[in-house]
Parts: sequence; structure tokens; C-alpha cells
Amino acid sequence: MTTALTAPLEAAFDSLGLSEASLRVVRELGFSQMTPIQARSLPVLLRGEDLVGQSATGSGKTVAFTLPMLERLDLDARELQALVLCPTRELATQVAAAIRKLGRHRAGLRVLLLAGGMPSGPQRKALLEGVHIVVGTPGRVQDHVDRGLEVAGVRTVVLDEADRMLDMGFGPAVEKILRVLPRERQTLFFSATFPPSIATMSRTWQRTPTHVTVAEEAGSKPDIQQIAHMVAVADRDSALVAVLRQHAPASVLVFCNFKDSVRTAVKSLERAGFQAGELHGDLEQRDRDRVMAKFRNGSLTLLVATDVAARGLDIAGLEAVINYEFPTTPDAYVHRIGRTGRAGAPGLAISLVAPRDTERLQACEAACGAPIERLPLPVPPKAAVAAPAVAVDTLFIGGGRKDKLRPSDILGALTGEAGLQAADIGRIEIGDRFTYVAVTHQVLAKMLAILPGLRIKGRTFRLERVA
Repeated sequence: MTTALTAPLEAAFDSLGLSEASLRVVRELGFSQMTPIQARSLPVLLRGEDLVGQSATGSGKTVAFTLPMLERLDLDARELQALVLCPTRELATQVAAAIRKLGRHRAGLRVLLLAGGMPSGPQRKALLEGVHIVVGTPGRVQDHVDRGLEVAGVRTVVLDEADRMLDMGFGPAVEKILRVLPRERQTLFFSATFPPSIATMSRTWQRTPTHVTVAEEAGSKPDIQQIAHMVAVADRDSALVAVLRQHAPASVLVFCNFKDSVRTAVKSLERAGFQAGELHGDLEQRDRDRVMAKFRNGSLTLLVATDVAARGLDIAGLEAVINYEFPTTPDAYVHRIGRTGRAGAPGLAISLVAPRDTERLQACEAACGAPIERLPLPVPPKAAVAAPAVAVDTLFIGGGRKDKLRPSDILGALTGEAGLQAADIGRIEIGDRFTYVAVTHQVLAKMLAILPGLRIKGRTFRLERVA
């Protein structure tokens, strides 16, 4: 295994010889300079070599593997040419959206998400019609492979969050998939850590890969204030409410170790007057999509989740993370708190620590290389404090990408037929057959009272408020 050079690298995207389609979207997205993982990986990947890329979550790995993958596509050939495997549905959904965004100037590009929680029939139909890139979870992709998925044209395969994939027990499914792919291909592993299991898999499935490791530079660590409150298990619910009232974060992700704990915490928060969403493995895909759309666009500011949300999800502006239950491993702790303090903004990570978790707390301090401040629980106010009101709601539109809808179409219809002001419209998130739009609360209520459907591109689409 070779190691990438550590000499200074050219950090401008236009130094790479990328196509105009790639350079145009890079300029539009405001990527003026490459991140370290991009600067060290992109030249290697554009040469078609295998690679193991190791860097922290949020360092730009998706752009690093997507741009070379798009450059290698033959869009005239309607066949599967690239495969990206992700450990969770949430990460796969996010990666598929990023690939579509980066490939938006490549006419005819077809990207398909293959993940559980969705009916497989429409997925098989889309595969038969022809796609260029599949992004999926190992279990669902293996299912399609077993059903005869044609993979002879695959030129690039990416294992994103490879360490997490193996931790979750997907090793056999991943190996079964790799076994049926063409031998002449580019194989990429991207990961935040490099355990022995990744080294073994690399030796088996890659050809003299370059190993790129980007360590955090001095002064580059996120600015995250880490606090621990020692709390008896029986007092955890009241402690969570006290912490939220004390800090009043504009957006917060609360982590639990178990699905039942998520439900318990949500009920406790709702009794205290908070509106809280939940995210765990028992939810149907439709419900997961809805709660994540609301959380991303700010119409839901408090989300309680299991570790299914700890990897890959990039929530812009997340102010705080709270560990309702202390994580079982230092690695899980690092990934949980890494959801906050991103893009140069300060973050807050608060842990409710039971007496039995003291040794784990110390292990997490060692893993972070920084102390976790032990503080007494905040004293709750004598008078109940109301949870902050949310000024934004989420609008559901019963049409999406498969209906040829684009953000500009949605915006035009809402400011035209619906009569909304652009200032009342926030994030627009388009799925295959649905769209979610953040709309000012009062404006949305008035609009739905008089407009049950919205006409876009000659068709009328159903509207409803996402509860």
C-alpha cells in the first residue's frame, strides 16, 4: 500500500483538468479551494487508481469521490457504471442528493437510491429502465444482486463510512457484492477510522491502493463545549428538560442508545411542552423522510434519535447535541458530538452520565484529547418556561423529481399561483415523488385554507401541512 505525498498540494479545483460541467457546479456551490482530503485524493482518483481515504466526518469526502466518478461516466450508455455503498438509509439518501447536485449539469444523468424501508418493485423498474449510478445500503443492494442486477458495466465502487459498515455487520453483504463486480474497476474506501477489518478488506479487494490520511491540523478542531452532568437513571427525563430550558438551543439532536428510550424521551419532552420528533429503525421510510425534512428546514428544532443519525447526516447550524443515554463506545461519542460545531460555528455537547458510565466518560475524554467539564445540573426555574415557538412549517407537495419538478418550478408556482412572497419560502427538498418546502407558519395556514392543490407545469399537485 502506498501513501500519498504530504508535500504542499495545489488547492484550486481548476488545476485538476476537470470537465466544464464539474467546474461550473463547483463554482456555483462556492467551493473556492479544495479541502485537504480532496486535494490529496482527487489527483489519485482522476488517474483511476484505488484509494483508502481516511479523514474526519464533514471533511469533504463525498465531493472527493463524486467528481472523479462523474468524470468517468458514459452518459450515452444507460447502464449501471458506479456503485456507492453506505451503512444507513439516511447517509445513502444524503449521498445520492449530493451526487445529483454535483452532476446537475450532466444532461441525462440518472442516480438511483436503493435502500430498505422502500418498496423494491419501483426500484427494479428503475433499474430495468437504466441508471448510471446506484447509491444504496448493503442489504438492499445485495437483494437486487440476488435478483439479477446487471453489474457488468460497473467501473467505480465506493464504500462510504466503511468502518461503520463493518461495525454494523454488513461485511458479508459487502463482500458478496464486491465478488460479482468486474475485476477491472476502481475500488475506493472512505472512512473516519482505519481498523484492522478495513485493512484486511483492502488487501483482498483493492489493487495497490494509495492510502490518504488527513489528520486534524492544529487549530482546526471544532469549537465544541463538552459538558457532563452526573444524573441518576430515574432522573434522566427531568434532567433533559432542565438542560433544554437552561441552554434553549435553536436546534438540538438528542441521542439515545435504544429505540424504546427514544419513545420515552419524546413522551417526556412533549409532557413538558416541547415539540420533539423521533428517528429510529422502526420508522417507515416515509416517516423518516418527513421528520428529517422538518429538522433540516427548521420547522422541527428538537430531534431524538438512536445512533442511526450519528453517521453521515449533515445538519447545517446544529447548535447542540445531548446524550440522553451515554454512548457505549468512545467512537460513538466522537461521532455524536461531531454533528455540532461544524463549518467554524461553536457547538455544545451535553451528556447525562449515570454513575455506572464514569469509566466510559473517562475513555471518551481520552479519545477526544480534551476534558469534559463536570457541572451540576441547572436549577429549573420556579415557573414553567414555555418551549420556544417555531415560526416555520413544512409543506408537502405530492410531486417530485420523477414528475420533472425542479426547485425553480416549485418557487415559481408558490410565488405565482399561490401568491407567496419569496421571503416566506425556505429550504426546498425534492424527492422522487414528493417535495418538502419550509414556509412561514401563518402564511402556510392561510394558503392551505384556500388552495388544496398547486398547479405546476400544467399539472395539479396535492398539498398538505406536514404534522
